[in-house]
Amino acid sequence: MADEVLFDFLHMELVSYIHHSCVKEDNAKDTSIAKLESTGFRVGQSLIERFTKDSARFKDELDTMKFICKEFWNAIYKKQVDNLRTNHQGVYVLQDNKFKFLTQISNGKQFMESAPKYLAFPCGLLRGALSNLGVNCIVTAEVSAMPACKFQIQIQRS
Repeated sequence: MADEVLFDFLHMELVSYIHHSCVKEDNAKDTSIAKLESTGFRVGQSLIERFTKDSARFKDELDTMKFICKEFWNAIYKKQVDNLRTNHQGVYVLQDNKFKFLTQISNGKQFMESAPKYLAFPCGLLRGALSNLGVNCIVTAEVSAMPACKFQIQIQRS
């Protein structure tokens, strides 16, 4: 329980620190979101190494996504993703109806403009984890009503 609270506070402080450190720059909002996403990318790479060190290789992309939704998400947010959808053409949507970092901000549409800065780190976390598993992708987040959140993962074919 204590580690969950520490992670929440660390994330809030990270967002606040990076957001305030970029205030003097021209594109402050974009710069802070990019820094948060790149920090999440590096953390995701490290965490997935630890979580998969004793597991077998994944059969395919869908198997990898199932691992992310069940094991990875559970290890970080202490719950599984509520819904995983795919179009079987390289687009996956992970839905979390009570996303941990948004639950603390608001229930409803009151602070929708603040949501992107709190979702940049988790987007990077997903992209970094998938990158280390050999899946090159773009991760975006969408919020229609807080605290529900959808992460869209678009696989980049080479």
